[in-house]
Amino acid sequence: MHVSVSVRGLRERSLLSVFSSAQTGVNNNRRVIDQIQRHFISFYNVICPLNRHFYSPRCKRSSSTMQQAACDSSTPPAEVNTPVSGEKTTTEEAAESVKRKSDETSGQSKRRRGAGGKKLRAGERYIPPPQKRNPGVSFSKEHFDETSYYFEGGLRKVYPYYFDFKTYCKGRWIGKSLLEVFKSEFRAESIEYYQRATKEGRIRLNETPVDDLSVVLRNNDHMKNTVHRHEPPVVGRPLEVLVDDGEVLVVNKPASIPVHPCGRFRHNTVIFILGKERGISELHTVHRLDRLTSGVLLFARTLETSKKLDQLVRDRRLEKEYVCRVEGEFPEEELICEEPILVVSFKIGLCRVDPKGKDCRTVFQRLTFNGKTSVVRCLPVTGRTHQIRVHLQYLGFPILNDPIYGSLAWGPHRGRGGLVGKSNEELFQALVEEHRSQESLHLLDIPDDEIEQEAEKNKTSEKGQSLDGPSEPNRSAASHQTDTQVPACGSSSSETVDKVSQGCTDPDGNNASSPKTQPNKSNGNQTEATTLKSPPETRDHLCSECKLVRPDPTEKELIMYLHALRYKGPDFEYSTSLPDWAKEDWVEADW
Repeated sequence: MHVSVSVRGLRERSLLSVFSSAQTGVNNNRRVIDQIQRHFISFYNVICPLNRHFYSPRCKRSSSTMQQAACDSSTPPAEVNTPVSGEKTTTEEAAESVKRKSDETSGQSKRRRGAGGKKLRAGERYIPPPQKRNPGVSFSKEHFDETSYYFEGGLRKVYPYYFDFKTYCKGRWIGKSLLEVFKSEFRAESIEYYQRATKEGRIRLNETPVDDLSVVLRNNDHMKNTVHRHEPPVVGRPLEVLVDDGEVLVVNKPASIPVHPCGRFRHNTVIFILGKERGISELHTVHRLDRLTSGVLLFARTLETSKKLDQLVRDRRLEKEYVCRVEGEFPEEELICEEPILVVSFKIGLCRVDPKGKDCRTVFQRLTFNGKTSVVRCLPVTGRTHQIRVHLQYLGFPILNDPIYGSLAWGPHRGRGGLVGKSNEELFQALVEEHRSQESLHLLDIPDDEIEQEAEKNKTSEKGQSLDGPSEPNRSAASHQTDTQVPACGSSSSETVDKVSQGCTDPDGNNASSPKTQPNKSNGNQTEATTLKSPPETRDHLCSECKLVRPDPTEKELIMYLHALRYKGPDFEYSTSLPDWAKEDWVEADW
């Protein structure tokens, strides 16, 4: 405070003295200039320690400017206020200097923001910052309108469509070229395919078409791959809505239909069927059912209801009752299985009984026996992945038509009593080879290129890494279903296929295929196809799937005899009728 007053006083006395001296006449101009310089130097010596950033060569230039202005003023003697005019000139110049410096800084700031925070060197790519995904955004009409359904031979089918697979650069990809990443991780297609796709602008990096696959990936790179997507067919039975009261939506899910988009399935899922045919969206998943499992499926309509049901699941106050048909004669007395379950492969949900697994408890009771198979009532107390299926296999009564736990890959005992005699890697490979030999690898719901990756993971896990996963992967979710984004097309599978003689037609419809059964588009009514002209499906000249003709799946491949019969809470209960295969008069069909 004392320094400020002293400076102010010094400034007032100095300027008054200067101005009074300036009024003595034009002959004393030189003396006035000398006094001005001395007082300004004195003033600067006081103020400089407090404001060092004011001192610059520009200050010296201002002083010289005042001196020159005073000298020039000696020509017109009448102008006695020349020093004041010089002061104004200095002030204006300083203001202009500050403004110019501000403009320069602002321009540099704008240039830096436009280049991602720094100037780009020659040949350097600009990588925009990653965008935050909104977990509250559900599937919308834009997604539902990507393609449409048609029904043929009792199956629900999807017209092929173009789809953008998106992903940010993974940590393990940084420093690698796109070509290296495609070779090592996206082997569903050949390198020749990716090179041709690049030439047609289907592969983009940060929204810019890639010219060369040799481009090196960096952190936060956003990749986009446009593919011609094919989905497997599912059963053509409609989704039966049991309850829709504004708080919950309960449906009777047919077998073979996934709950939400995953793997090769997107439109042939419960979420998309409800959105496309009934206009229902923004659903909260309370629990999930395996793709081959049928029965009661709950969705919450509101976030509040979702949280309430989620808490019931966590507190194990949601009673679940299933029915299944198993091989052999199940014991009449009630059986309780409490063997821990360990996840072996998250890709296909492969699990086994293992001491290192999660605690589980399932109660079983036989309902009927027809001489070959038994209908069993199942009450899972916990909710581990494939819990009912794994426990029944352990007890020696695998579910009829179970493609995983009824497989011979488990050995002569088929996993009964936990007797497998194989490592996790050996078990996975045996399961893959069995289905490959039976041309049913698609039942494992994993594309070919991921099989090798999974085998490599299992090799690593055998060396000591634990594969113990989250306790309840099917637990309730408090957020809307969001768009599943995966970086590779998972449409390929090992099946017997026939090559189309002349390949694909282009998207414009040239080289039309031969006439065949014309299916009906979906309008909510399930009807059989009629024989008309060929369907207006799109074909793509780069798509390998368009060159193949796959046989339709059989009922055996689409149905597993496990059904969610009833879900009961403190103040609600939802149930379905028994499926046909669970009734006493059911006769197993010859496959």
